[in-house]
Amino acid sequence: MYCKYLLVLIFTVYASVGYTQVKSKRTPVLASRTIFFDDFAKGKLDRSKWTPVVTGMHVNDELQAYVDSGKVISFTKGNAEGATKGALVLSPTYSPGFKTFDGQQFDFISGRINTKDNFDFTYGTASARIKMTAGDGLWPAWWMLGYGNWPDCGETDIMEFVGEADWASAAVHGPHYSGETPFVNRMYFSRDRDVTHWHIYSVEWTPESLLFKFDGVPMFRVNKAMAEHYGNWVFTNKQYLILNFAVGGVYPFKVNGIKKPYYGLSQKTLDLIRAGKAKMIVDWVKVTQNVR
Repeated sequence: MYCKYLLVLIFTVYASVGYTQVKSKRTPVLASRTIFFDDFAKGKLDRSKWTPVVTGMHVNDELQAYVDSGKVISFTKGNAEGATKGALVLSPTYSPGFKTFDGQQFDFISGRINTKDNFDFTYGTASARIKMTAGDGLWPAWWMLGYGNWPDCGETDIMEFVGEADWASAAVHGPHYSGETPFVNRMYFSRDRDVTHWHIYSVEWTPESLLFKFDGVPMFRVNKAMAEHYGNWVFTNKQYLILNFAVGGVYPFKVNGIKKPYYGLSQKTLDLIRAGKAKMIVDWVKVTQNVR
């Protein structure tokens, strides 16, 4: 009898304590507002948002010149390619002997667009829904850049891909942590969900950190304290958005070691480009900020 009474008493006290704990305060959820959005539904480039970049110099030993042309910057309509309301398509083209405005010669042309002087922001979440063609030496990217001289301006590489279908990377560059930056990480995908499928690549930017997410899954974080081991934390200034498709160059070569037929670019990938099958398809781009 005594034992039974004691057990009931213990259970009652335990239940009361548990009930008190459940009533603890919840963390408030912040609302967000969209400050930039483009779903490319118009079927043409919205030049109030984006500017095509035209280049003449060689950078990172890349093989392409960027041009403002429908050959390399095009669009799909409706739900073609699995897009929502249409999509942007960046696709390099094999154009041997192509000469730029400053007399430089390239064998490839490609597309690069940015929002410089049209849209920039400080702090928030930048996201894009993208799928890509795999191939050694293809180098599409989704990133942000600050104003001023590099690397002091700060560079946020939300997604870079150098042709191996099972992974993509994110990176951060700034003063004394640029180029061979210590702040780089890969995320690996399963074979049935590799980069040739649709994924959402994003970064959550706060005054203290950059948190990279692929499909909502955190894959890499760089914070102010980490950066200040090397140099200044410069991610307090406005950055603008960039989408581009490079071919060959330093980063692909470091991964694949290919020297011929081009630096960092395989014959198989060259054949893909010549057939018009190398593509970076962007369903939409969005930037949001928290509302307090």
